[in-house]
Amino acid sequence: MKRILLCVLVFQLVGCAELQQVVNQLPQGTGIGNAEIAQGLREALNMGIEKQVNKLALENGFFKNELVKILLPQELQKVDKTLRDIGLSSLADEGLRILNRAAEDAVGEATPIFVDAVKGITFNDARQILLGADNAATQYLERTTQTQLYNKFNPIIQNSFQKVGADKIWTNIITKYNSLPLTNDVNPDLTDYTTNEALKGVYTMIALEEKEIRTKVSSRTTDLLKKVFALQD
Repeated sequence: MKRILLCVLVFQLVGCAELQQVVNQLPQGTGIGNAEIAQGLREALNMGIEKQVNKLALENGFFKNELVKILLPQELQKVDKTLRDIGLSSLADEGLRILNRAAEDAVGEATPIFVDAVKGITFNDARQILLGADNAATQYLERTTQTQLYNKFNPIIQNSFQKVGADKIWTNIITKYNSLPLTNDVNPDLTDYTTNEALKGVYTMIALEEKEIRTKVSSRTTDLLKKVFALQD
């Protein structure tokens, strides 16, 4: 019995190794080199940036998009509810709107950072990305741009808060809430929170476009996209 199990295990290990070798060699066997795959991925990502990320920079790009609309952090949800309960719904609505406005201001600065990251896709990256998950290219962008984008977005969002008076509005909201009886004081870092939510929104929209190209042939609008992404169908 032990010998049988050992043979099965060896067969499985060899089989997995051979299967991985086939996967690794797949692009070469189709007449498409890694350079062309990398070019196709760059084209797909640039399409996602142009079609989706640029929309976020428009007014209501976040606020009217339910996929990425920035909601209040958990500790402020009770603040929102309390304000509405005491007849201050308009103040609560304005507080939510300005978080999204700040994100929309910041996203306009994302495109050049993304473009540089897309140019940096190597031939080895390309093969792994193409044969990866539906959002593998987006994951690559997230790994290579998140820190830089955070550092870029954060001061822009802080300035945006000041420009639209968000700092005063939220100070007013939080002060009113903290002055209410039987409530626990809150003091959230809204700049950090909005920055991180803006980043999530950006990657969400790029992933949406990437999945469209991977799963719908009709979304492959150039010969290169059709040729490259046919490899992973």
